[in-house]
Amino acid sequence: MAKKLYIETVGCQMNVLDSELVVASLRKQGYELTDNTTDADTILFNTCSVRQHAEDKIYSALGRLKNAKQTHPHKVIGVLGCMAQKDQRLIFERAPYVDLIVGPGQLHQVPDLIAGIEAGGGPQMEVSLGRKEGSRQQIERSHESFDPLRDAAMRPTPYQAYVRIMIGCDKFCTYCIVPSVRGPEQSRPPSEILIEAQKLASEGCKEIILLGQTVNSYRYKEGDRTTRMSDLLVSLSEIDGLERIKFVTNYPKDMTDDLLTAVRDLPKCAKYLHVPAQSGSNSVLERMKRGYSIEDYREMMERIRSIVPDAAVTSDFIVGFCGETEDDFQLTCKLVHEQRFKNSFIFKYSERPGTRGADLFPDDVPEEVKKRRNNELLAMQNVISEVDNQPFIGRQVEVLIEGPSKASERQGTADSEQLQLTGRTMCDRIVVFDGNRRQIGQTLPIAIYDANAHTLFGAVVTQHVGPELFSLGA
Repeated sequence: MAKKLYIETVGCQMNVLDSELVVASLRKQGYELTDNTTDADTILFNTCSVRQHAEDKIYSALGRLKNAKQTHPHKVIGVLGCMAQKDQRLIFERAPYVDLIVGPGQLHQVPDLIAGIEAGGGPQMEVSLGRKEGSRQQIERSHESFDPLRDAAMRPTPYQAYVRIMIGCDKFCTYCIVPSVRGPEQSRPPSEILIEAQKLASEGCKEIILLGQTVNSYRYKEGDRTTRMSDLLVSLSEIDGLERIKFVTNYPKDMTDDLLTAVRDLPKCAKYLHVPAQSGSNSVLERMKRGYSIEDYREMMERIRSIVPDAAVTSDFIVGFCGETEDDFQLTCKLVHEQRFKNSFIFKYSERPGTRGADLFPDDVPEEVKKRRNNELLAMQNVISEVDNQPFIGRQVEVLIEGPSKASERQGTADSEQLQLTGRTMCDRIVVFDGNRRQIGQTLPIAIYDANAHTLFGAVVTQHVGPELFSLGA
């Protein structure tokens, strides 16, 4: 009988990809996926440490498994990813029935570590070196984990896939734990990336999303040749069968003109850029150690608008960072109002032990103030998003159909032949429409008849659609 695996993933796209690779390696060992912990032989949590809430969620989930482990001691319980790298043996102390702790750089070892536990080897822990525990080369080697195995069942859809082009980060923003848990910045050889993308395309994948903590910092030097992000995009664009290329997340200071020109000129490149600002205040940006001023960010946005005028730009903001005054917050509101981002991901500051921010600055903005600022900025962004979506009404967009919409899943119609479907435009706007299952995975023209802040509503264009609908670069 096949062994059963339960895996739960928390956090960013990088974690989603990591889980796909882990599942692929365990399938080779005869595992099948299950969606509940009760009948699972192995239970894995792939974790995030960016915010306290993500860690609390995992520790709560581990707590609920204590009785199950006592009743079924053969079950293997493991914690993978960023929280594993950050907390290490603390996890064993808080949940002594955990068997396995594996950092992001050692995920390829998971099958062997589980086999060792099952053979009676006791609890296992494999993590990378800390940023001060060796030479840069030694630390880099301890974080390398580029596993070519893939498992389409773990993707949101079989027609879209994440491709990691680099790992780690050297920016050391004071609020961020990522440089500690993901290690030094390392770019993958372009030849490996191209082989992986070609294989995905041959399997029917139509869109790839290139991943990196600061993805546009990608540089790979081999001999006298340096491959830039823009060069990589040109090579990927030549792959037959691939229709779309996106990349996240970008760092403002590395948004070069050659990259923007590639986005403009390559038809397969999505006209979509996610470039976190984090704050509109220079004093806050300086305490965050972001490495740029708000004037630098505005200059970058001017170049984006000039070179790629139809680009949709999204951003991230942290409210309530150490020492943020009401004036600082109003400067952030001013930036959001003037730049009119397609949408923004807004977070309340969460102090992370082990970061420079936790060592240097008191977390002195009251929780109720953080909550108010979060709600105010979100409300402002929602108004902007809704207003800026209205011009799409009456227009036609090309949509890659991803699958059933969230409404279909809530209503229990996701398995029906006729259902509401969802997909995205080339500028990453979400579109929902009534369709049929045969359309999933196709790229179709959709006529938009309504819009709100987060969604465009449309209908598939047929021969009967009148000439008043015209194409929009979306």
